[in-house]
Amino acid sequence: HICTHHTHHTRTSTHHTCTHTTTYMHTHMRTHSHTHTRVTSIADRLNAGFALIHKERKKANEVDSMVLVGDVSGKVAILVDDIADTCGTMVFAARKLKEAGANRVYAIMTHGIFSGPAVDRVNTSDIESVAVTNTVPQTENMKVCSKIQIIDVSIILAEAIRRTHNCESVSYLFSQTL
Repeated sequence: HICTHHTHHTRTSTHHTCTHTTTYMHTHMRTHSHTHTRVTSIADRLNAGFALIHKERKKANEVDSMVLVGDVSGKVAILVDDIADTCGTMVFAARKLKEAGANRVYAIMTHGIFSGPAVDRVNTSDIESVAVTNTVPQTENMKVCSKIQIIDVSIILAEAIRRTHNCESVSYLFSQTL
């Protein structure tokens, strides 16, 4: 089972307001059918089911409530999100998954910020390992947390920069995966 939680960011400038939802799985299926289609497509390609975790925040880095939708009993769960910052939400989600009967919980996050108590939270959590890209250096964190794994994205980022510079398709890079 692939599980994630909903993160909603809003950025406002003098020119426009941009609302961006970063997630692979989403509870608001009616308004985000494209996201649901993408999630279903990924799950189908991996021959895996999926569940989702809907969270509501009181304020930044503070979850008010979290609801698991789907059956994870007896399954291996993979949490997917964009940023591992304080890791409170990720650890809370992992606990929810284990309470719901998941055998093991893994996490994959694009950017590993690991601020404040994050590394201690990961070390004492139900999470088997956390995979993050090397967009943020992890040498020091890996010394004190064996659960942190690195995915090197330097080659794909370099190729995206090269393609942009040469006015070539960047989306081609991502159409060739999964």
